[in-house]
Amino acid sequence: MVDIPPTEAMQTQGAPIFYSRPEPLSAATHAGLGLRRIERPFAFAAASNVVPLIVTEFPQAALSFPIIFAGDKRQPLAVMGVNQRQNLFVGQDGLFQVGTYIPAYVRRYPFVLAADESRENLVVCIDRDAPMLGDLPDLALFDSAGQPTDYTKGCIEFCNNFEIEVRRTESFIELLTELDLFETRTATYAQPNPDGSPAGPPQVVAEFFAVSEEKLKALSDARLRELLDKGALPQIYAHLTSLFGWDRLINMTIQRSAVPPTANLN
Repeated sequence: MVDIPPTEAMQTQGAPIFYSRPEPLSAATHAGLGLRRIERPFAFAAASNVVPLIVTEFPQAALSFPIIFAGDKRQPLAVMGVNQRQNLFVGQDGLFQVGTYIPAYVRRYPFVLAADESRENLVVCIDRDAPMLGDLPDLALFDSAGQPTDYTKGCIEFCNNFEIEVRRTESFIELLTELDLFETRTATYAQPNPDGSPAGPPQVVAEFFAVSEEKLKALSDARLRELLDKGALPQIYAHLTSLFGWDRLINMTIQRSAVPPTANLN
């Protein structure tokens, strides 16, 4: 089974993937700390085969990997590997393959917005265990007066914009759910013979939720116009196009291992 990460309604007690010790950002706690340029800067993502996506990323992400929906909340995910703890797009050098789209969820690390103790407000947090966080930084978090540096202000703005896109993504999911557009789909693999013919029956590699093309075609003109006016239709087609990336993902997995992978993303 593949672990599905939680939605963006994150609490500091239940940290999202990548974050092992998120702390509210403050000059009192984090004065003198900052981000250092390190080797293998994306190594923290190497063991995550799925990464949450926001809906505005679908067109770019679709060029690199399948986009699926998972869990009761139909969380959009970029599938970066079939096997657990294997991200096929992060090399041993801790870098993403050239040309691979890097999701905003990855790019915002080690910053994140999380609910405060009242669970009513969001506060900016930073993962205290992030490998790039430390003393004698290249990019300080606070200046000598204890004020956020321009770098930190930019990161906070990125997190705020990300949260806005999370809300937009939730609205997108609600619309698709209201229209009953989701269906369960599978990705399969058939081991080929030397002549290219199937050597046996197809094996189910993954189960997940996707938009049903049949249900989409059956919508009324008014409903299709609604999807178009709300900007949802291009994102749906980007998602559907991305599903052709399963073959590439499976082939990449087989190159890493002689044993066909198995997974369940539902």
